[in-house]
Amino acid sequence: MKVRQLSECTAMLTGSTSSIGFEIGAQLAEAGVPRVMLNGRDEKRGADAVARLKERAPETDVRFVAADSTKYEGAKRIVDATIEAFGELDIVVTSIPGPSNHMPMPFHKNSPEGLDALVDAHFMSVIYTCHAALPHLIEREGGAIINLSSDAAKIATPGEAVIGGSKAGTLMFTRTMALEQSRHGIRVNALTPSIVAGTDAYDRLMGNEFTKRLFKKAEEKAKLGVVTPADIAPLAVFLAGPGGAKITGQGISVNGGISAA
Repeated sequence: MKVRQLSECTAMLTGSTSSIGFEIGAQLAEAGVPRVMLNGRDEKRGADAVARLKERAPETDVRFVAADSTKYEGAKRIVDATIEAFGELDIVVTSIPGPSNHMPMPFHKNSPEGLDALVDAHFMSVIYTCHAALPHLIEREGGAIINLSSDAAKIATPGEAVIGGSKAGTLMFTRTMALEQSRHGIRVNALTPSIVAGTDAYDRLMGNEFTKRLFKKAEEKAKLGVVTPADIAPLAVFLAGPGGAKITGQGISVNGGISAA
């Protein structure tokens, strides 16, 4: 088992041109990770994300690969591009692959054709990315995987039957992977935020009557304040570094006190 300093690591983040994924990438770079691969589906958004990250961490070698991690070939393309650019991989962060127009709604109102897309975005993209990345982490005899799940994986939330089920799948996948991969020195954890202000998803939720009512009630329970991506990223940085060397299989909530799940 090899526990590397962040200054010795290469990080790859899916769904990372904005919001939580981008902020984790930026804070990893600010913490000393010298090589960072960002991902999204849109080249223009990708170029903008690279420029914004370089402003915060000018010494970091930041690259971008356009690919869709909801398809296995897309996830593999992200991993292959990372290895081609940097020759190694140590930190993998999976986030939702790109903006989605889906809004939480009662399950019976979901369109049949939209169900696969939800499961692909919130669950299969994690599985595909981890499967493609693991051989390289095993070769490095260590590393960290951080999957973005949700408090909806722990607490039933009206309107999020499919999302919650997918996020719960991500959480159990994370825990099982942690047991399997510990022999290779690989730690696997999940972050499970609730409402996250300062994101495109938050703006969409608050622009819809049903979801605004639902999530405003939840916000009132956040006595420590509604979290932003900047509040979530430090935990990912810690778990990716030597401080988190003995932590694996955990799903950790950063939610401002909305729940104690």
